[in-house]
Amino acid sequence: MTSRPPRLAVVTGAASGIGRAVVRTLTASGVICGGIDAEPGEDVALQVDVTDTDALLAGIDRLQLELGRSADILVNVAGIWTPSTLTQLDWSAVRQTLAVNLEAPVRLTAHLAPGMAHRGWGRIVNVTSVHASATEPAALAYAMSKAGLEALTRSTSIEFAHAGVLVNSVAPGFVDTPMCVVDGVNEMDTPQFRRDFIDSGRLALARAAEPEEVAELVSWLVSEKNTYTTGSRIVIDGGMQSRF
Repeated sequence: MTSRPPRLAVVTGAASGIGRAVVRTLTASGVICGGIDAEPGEDVALQVDVTDTDALLAGIDRLQLELGRSADILVNVAGIWTPSTLTQLDWSAVRQTLAVNLEAPVRLTAHLAPGMAHRGWGRIVNVTSVHASATEPAALAYAMSKAGLEALTRSTSIEFAHAGVLVNSVAPGFVDTPMCVVDGVNEMDTPQFRRDFIDSGRLALARAAEPEEVAELVSWLVSEKNTYTTGSRIVIDGGMQSRF
């Protein structure tokens, strides 16, 4: 009796932060990862700008052909944040944010989900944010993109449920990643962060998450142990949204 080879996963944003942690977690679980924007040294790396969708999809097709296998797992992690408000709208920044955070996941899901459905098994996780449901000033484009990504999650979970493809979203709060560093300063090291979230008790666990903690949740959602969770938004924010 021959054993089935590890499932092939495509992970975006694999160069750092949550994406890199997901790649390492899935590899440790026996899953071979194709990392978009990954640094050299990962098991399988496809280095391409996620907003160049033609190159992105062609690269994934080439990757699958070279490996002789099809991707049964998709984890959309790649994301950017640029300041934006409605009264001082920078459309170029908004378009760039939507292209990375929303359009690329839509195109990837449309490209890979039908094949998963044809084979009768698939797992998709979209990494969104607490900003999809509760946001702050100057985060308009980011919040819009993450809310749209959660809408994509719900819609595709319904569309592909009959074919064994489970689709979920994970919504982190503060995570210690390079995105938290602005002008060389980590926002979680600032007096304002300590005052507003730690000293006030607003962040119940009184610390940011490590990328690996988010990756462990993603790892379970895309595993064969997950047989019934689909269309769900799972918040991982250290209890931040649990209080007034």
